[in-house]
Amino acid sequence: QVQLVQSGGGLVQAGGSLRLSCVASGTIFRINAMGWYRQTPGKQRELVAQITRGSNINYLDSVKGRFTISRDNAKDAVYLQMNSLRPEDTGVYYCNVVYFNNAREYDHWGQGTQVTVSS
Repeated sequence: QVQLVQSGGGLVQAGGSLRLSCVASGTIFRINAMGWYRQTPGKQRELVAQITRGSNINYLDSVKGRFTISRDNAKDAVYLQMNSLRPEDTGVYYCNVVYFNNAREYDHWGQGTQVTVSS
């Protein structure tokens, strides 16, 4: 069984920084992509940043230049460094992993962590 354990997040003033971490454990043949999504009340969950096994990276337009996603393949971990935070970045951030087991692709979610940016 695959587990994702998230850490980081919290309350910060606008302009501040936070770092999120996510570590995957369990039976995983190969991780294809890891990423971060966020959800705010009344909105659908949106992709914030994703990094593939080949290190291709995608960012939500509004976070480009402020957020940096990185990955440690040896630890099956993904990180999100968030700088110059804005109140609109407030939300619950979820780690996501897309992986292969037994010739099938799966995805799995972390438990979510609250990020609150005060103005």
